[in-house]
Amino acid sequence: MKQSQTLIPTMREVPADADIKSHQLLLRAGFIRQSASGVYNFLPLGKRVLNKVEEIVREEMEAAGAVEILMPTLQQAELWQESGRWYTYGPELMRFHDRHNREFALGPTHEEVITSIVRDEIKSYKRLPLTLYQIQTKFRDEKRPRFGLLRGREFIMKDAYSFHTSPDSLDEVYQKLFQAYSNIFRRCGLNFRAVIADSGAMGGKDTHEFMVLSEVGEDTIAYSDTSDYAANIEMAPVITQYEKSDEEVLPKEKVETPHVKTIEEVCSFLKTTPEKCIKSLLFKLDEEDVLVLVRGDHEVNDIKLKNAFNAKNVELASPEDTEKVLGCSIGSLGPVQCKENIKIIADHAIKAMVNSVCGANEEGYHFIHVNVEKDFKVDEFIDIRTILEGDPSPDGKGTIRFAKGIEVGHVFKLGTRYSEAMGATYLDENGKAQPMIMGCYGIGVSRTVAAIAEQFNDDRGLIWPKQISPYDLHLIPVNMKDETQRTVAEELYEALTESRFQVLMDDRKERAGVKFADSDLIGLPIRVTVGKKASEGIVEVKIRNSGEVLEVNRNDLVATLHSIYQKL
Repeated sequence: MKQSQTLIPTMREVPADADIKSHQLLLRAGFIRQSASGVYNFLPLGKRVLNKVEEIVREEMEAAGAVEILMPTLQQAELWQESGRWYTYGPELMRFHDRHNREFALGPTHEEVITSIVRDEIKSYKRLPLTLYQIQTKFRDEKRPRFGLLRGREFIMKDAYSFHTSPDSLDEVYQKLFQAYSNIFRRCGLNFRAVIADSGAMGGKDTHEFMVLSEVGEDTIAYSDTSDYAANIEMAPVITQYEKSDEEVLPKEKVETPHVKTIEEVCSFLKTTPEKCIKSLLFKLDEEDVLVLVRGDHEVNDIKLKNAFNAKNVELASPEDTEKVLGCSIGSLGPVQCKENIKIIADHAIKAMVNSVCGANEEGYHFIHVNVEKDFKVDEFIDIRTILEGDPSPDGKGTIRFAKGIEVGHVFKLGTRYSEAMGATYLDENGKAQPMIMGCYGIGVSRTVAAIAEQFNDDRGLIWPKQISPYDLHLIPVNMKDETQRTVAEELYEALTESRFQVLMDDRKERAGVKFADSDLIGLPIRVTVGKKASEGIVEVKIRNSGEVLEVNRNDLVATLHSIYQKL
């Protein structure tokens, strides 16, 4: 492709509203342009990268036995009402009415649609298992779109769905697609981790997220420093064994603590430490009010709380609701003399605490020397705190470290969550109707493009891995007015194209400095420069990721480039 014939609008200045490298560089290098908040145009270079990622996805999905289809973006409300998600998905679901006042949504995902298709078309166990996938635009009305392609309101996603007659069949396909995802992200050159995750609004269990390691990631990964264990921080179990102190148990005392509310203020006022304090928080689990206790240096993990009680909704009570339910402010809550109808749930660390400090359920007062069982009862001890760096790894190997990650893929075992709700059944060997068992597998394709750009760049621009680079080579004649340089460049363009290289030739009548700056910004793997030595049959080859520069005879160029490319 001749650069004069395409659209690559590079920018010298960093856009003011672009906060992270990938967003800045994809804009500056002319890969994308914003259309509206969280909505982007893919320009020619961006579309070529997108196509390369999609090609890898298709190859690996089909190798795993999945078949591509295409489902509509417009989804009838009735399907979502069948599954129950029309009322629970939240404001991210873009709902609207057509001219006949029928309700629709712009699809954020396609569990309902695919379930209705398979429900209508598959009747016998002989047709299962079956795995179908699509690559399509999705819509989610994000409250705060940010970071360019990483969190948008319109994005491109690969979503796959598998249907089974048994858990064993689901396990087999789940492992195949887990491996396919690993292959996809490895082929894209990404540094990633597959981590244990929460299924969220999707439902189901036994899920993994594929996280690209990046400091701009919105998720925190808890991983072992000596094994391959990794989990989203919200899902990592705590296996710490707490030893109870052998100090003398003292009688509790009520002390005045004026204007003291936070753990930090309590510790300062009472000359104690967070480890000696009980943090008490009122949560609403669906319709039930529950007092949750963790140690003062720990944080309540609401995902663990939700999963432990199989709750649909978990909310921290507002100051107004706390006052209404318990008759005191948030800063004065405690388990001692709590209302009898309030269930008390505590983290395992509470069981080992001796002579603790807690709120007295009265404004301006706390209890000291508080002890579980002696001074208050706990209905259930469970793991409800967020894991910390330095905690033992849940697999028993090493200790936990944290890293930031960008979620680019997610695999779920949905079970019968949708098939039962929507009546997707098959007839088994005995002619009896059984609900289909489902799996769900998603990849953020446009998000993967941004994640690659986030990992592969330097202070001059992007550095695309060869597998997904928009072109293989950047061919630059330094001076298009020089007849020799122009002729050599044209001949090389033809020869390289015939040798199956994808070539971008900068045939613009620009200064050499502009061409080189744009080339570094665009970030193709190899640059071939036709300059002053063109008359001697010599061209310059520069490798983008290493900066290595070679002078090569034009007659040896094709062979040299093939050799370099194999090593990249």
